[in-house]
Amino acid sequence: MSSSPPPEKMPQPTPPLVDSDHSQTQTPLPPPPGYGVTGVLRRWRHEDMLKRVSLGLRALGFLFSLLAFIIMASNKHGPGRNFDEYEEYRYALAIAILSTLYTGLQSWRQIHEMSTGKLVVSGRNMAMIDFFGDQIIAYLLISAASSAVPMTNRMREGADNIFTDSSAACISMEFLAFFILGLSAMLSGYNLVKQTSI
Repeated sequence: MSSSPPPEKMPQPTPPLVDSDHSQTQTPLPPPPGYGVTGVLRRWRHEDMLKRVSLGLRALGFLFSLLAFIIMASNKHGPGRNFDEYEEYRYALAIAILSTLYTGLQSWRQIHEMSTGKLVVSGRNMAMIDFFGDQIIAYLLISAASSAVPMTNRMREGADNIFTDSSAACISMEFLAFFILGLSAMLSGYNLVKQTSI
């Protein structure tokens, strides 16, 4: 009888190499940005900065609107040179008054909320009021200023005097107030989107 060849040895799997220094330890992943104490503090600082910028824009809008109101209301220099004889200038004065009231009330509200920490109106409702209010007043300001420009240019062709200079100054203040409230409307839009996404 012939002997059968010896069975071949099966290869044995090699155990995984284990580093003795790092065995069974994993470093935890850092928390995603925006979470944790630093994220909350960063968010608070960001919100505080936005509130200050918004207040600054509204205060500037109040200043320019008030100047437009004062300049136009005092623009009386005799027959034919009184603002109330011209519809465009009466409209410019009315919008300057409206803008002064709106920006003044909004500035007061923001100062009150920042000093006391209490909201006058709930966050989402106030964001809606800010957004639409800023846009409407900005539109009215550009409308009033634009309607008064042709009249002032026609008058300046005939005679350039203190009346036309005052009218031009009022129009300039209303254009500046429009620009400031346009920026405020963009910031209000950002706050509205942030409120609705929460």
